[in-house]
Amino acid sequence: MKNFLSSLFRSKRELRQLSQPLSLSAVCTDMHSHFLPGIDDGATSLEDSVTLIQGMQALGYKRLITTPHIYWDLYKNTSAIILEKLEMVRAELARQHIDMELEAAAEYFCDEHFEALIERRDILSFGDQKYVLLEISFMDENVNLPRALFNLRLAGYKPVLAHPERYEYWHGKFSQYEKYFDQEIIFQLNINSLTGQYGPGVRRISERLIDKGMIQFLGSDCHHLGHLNLMETARKSPHLKKLIDSGILLNTTL
Repeated sequence: MKNFLSSLFRSKRELRQLSQPLSLSAVCTDMHSHFLPGIDDGATSLEDSVTLIQGMQALGYKRLITTPHIYWDLYKNTSAIILEKLEMVRAELARQHIDMELEAAAEYFCDEHFEALIERRDILSFGDQKYVLLEISFMDENVNLPRALFNLRLAGYKPVLAHPERYEYWHGKFSQYEKYFDQEIIFQLNINSLTGQYGPGVRRISERLIDKGMIQFLGSDCHHLGHLNLMETARKSPHLKKLIDSGILLNTTL
C-alpha cells in the first residue's frame, strides 16, 4: 500500500508539473520573429515593436534575433533597411530602460533574388556558425531549393529551414524531411504549430519531427499579439517540454 500511495502521489505531482506552463527561459534566444516596424507583415509601429518585445521578455526570453521577410514579390527589404530599423528599435528600448538584447537577421524566401544575394554574399546571418533562415512556398515544392541550399553552404553559411512542418505537400512524404535532415539542413519549428494554430496535420507532423529528434531550432515566428497570446497555450504542450528537455536545441548557443 505504501508503495502504491507513493507512486500515486508521484504521478499526481508529474501531472501538476505537466499542467503548469513552461517558462521559455530555458530556450534563452528566439531566432525567428517579425518585430521591426513597418517593413513586413509583423510589427506595424515602434510602439507595436516594444509591446511585442516586452511580451517575449515576460515569457522568459533573454535575447531576440528578429528576422524580417525578404521576399522580393512582397517585401523588398535590404540589409541596410533592416539594420536601420534595428537601430531605431534598440534606441527606443534603451530610452524606456527595457533590458532585452536585440539582433536582426532575415527570413529569406527562396527565389531568384535570394540566389543573387548569396552570390553577392549580401546575407544577414545569425550566430557564430553563420546560420541563415529561409522559407519556401506553402503551396508548391520549390525545384530550386537544392541548388540554393548547395550555394548557401558553398558560401560558408548554414541553412536553417523555417517551419518545415507547415509545408503540407511533404506531410505524406516524410522521406523529404529525412532527405534534407540527412543533408544536415537545420529544421526550425514554430512553437505555435504545437497548438493546432495551422491545422491538426501541422501539429501531428510537428510532434513527429520532435519525436524523431529532427528539430534543432525553436522559433516563435511572432508577428502580432495574437501569436504572443497563443504561445501561452503552446507552453502547456508535452511535446514542447520534450523538445526543450532533449538538449538538442541550438537556441541556447546563440
